[in-house]
Amino acid sequence: MAFQLEDLATTIAARTAESAEKSYTKTLLDKGVTHCGKKFGEEAVEFAIAAAQGDKCAMTAEAADVLYHLLVALQAGGIPLQDVLEELSRRTSKSGHEEKAARG
Repeated sequence: MAFQLEDLATTIAARTAESAEKSYTKTLLDKGVTHCGKKFGEEAVEFAIAAAQGDKCAMTAEAADVLYHLLVALQAGGIPLQDVLEELSRRTSKSGHEEKAARG
C-alpha cells in the first residue's frame, strides 16, 4: 500500500499526545499556529529555491518538508486535512479560470 497524506496527518495528530522531549512535531505544535505557519513558509521558500535551481533531488526533499510542515500548521490551526481535500474537490469541479473568478 502506498503512503498517503492522510497517514501523515494521522501521525501528526497522534503526536499531540506525546511529550515535546520525544517529538519534534509536538515541539512545533506547542509553539502555536503562528510559529508553524512561519516554519511552513521557510520550507516553501527552500522548495522554491530548489525549483529555481532545477535540483530535482532537493525539490523532492523540500517538497516532503513542505507537505509535513503544512500538515503540522493545519493541525495547529485545528483544520482537518479532509477539509482541505474537500475544498480541492470543490475547486476541481470547474475550470481554474472559473474557480479563480468565483473567489474574486
